[in-house]
Amino acid sequence: MLALPDEINGFLFDLDGVVTDTAAVHAAAWKRMFDTFLAERNLDPFKLPEDYTRFVDGKKREDGTRSFLESRGVVLPDGDPDDPPEAETVYGLGNRKNALVLTLIAEDGVAVFPDAVALLERVRAAGGRTALVSSSANAEAVLEAVGLTGLFDARIDGVTARERGLPGKPAPDMFLAGAEAVGLPPSACAAFEDALAGVAAGRAGGFALVVGVDRVKDGAHGPSLAENGADVVVTDLRELVEQQ
Repeated sequence: MLALPDEINGFLFDLDGVVTDTAAVHAAAWKRMFDTFLAERNLDPFKLPEDYTRFVDGKKREDGTRSFLESRGVVLPDGDPDDPPEAETVYGLGNRKNALVLTLIAEDGVAVFPDAVALLERVRAAGGRTALVSSSANAEAVLEAVGLTGLFDARIDGVTARERGLPGKPAPDMFLAGAEAVGLPPSACAAFEDALAGVAAGRAGGFALVVGVDRVKDGAHGPSLAENGADVVVTDLRELVEQQ
């Protein structure tokens, strides 16, 4: 038996920082993109991990871009989702960042967290239903690259959110769509997140359990995850498999 409440049959996982070790790649891409933009305006550079954690982690690209720019007193037009990377718009900067992410992934590949795979395999073997709930528009490509597509019954990602007009995290809509996709109410689902916006979304959605996944060295991110809505914080998801 899993060390999780018996009433939980649905397991909704974020991707970056929970299943795949791509959060650092995203953080590096955000910094490179924003630093170039800020330097042209004589503004202080993007700070890691503070600015990443507070303003962009777990959010849709356009929401993260807008949130950080607002923190620096910069207002840009939203533009169009198909704006080219060189466009001086919210969508343009977001697409510039995405191009950098794809370059970094192509150069360095994608690592998978073994503890996440262990938990996914265990819950599926026990009859649980699984969904990926990620703000990333690249989620499908990343899953295919690491061979994990078969571990999820459904996928709600940045592409889905755009097609359906779903607000991004910290709004609960994407997680609620994930629960619906596996045919279960939030009260029968657990949400797994490493981002503050993500655990806040899980809490707002009324899920049975919100698990904060702290991948930061020495568990330094744990208190913030708990403050923002995590019921339990783990540094290794195997804790939820191996406890009896």
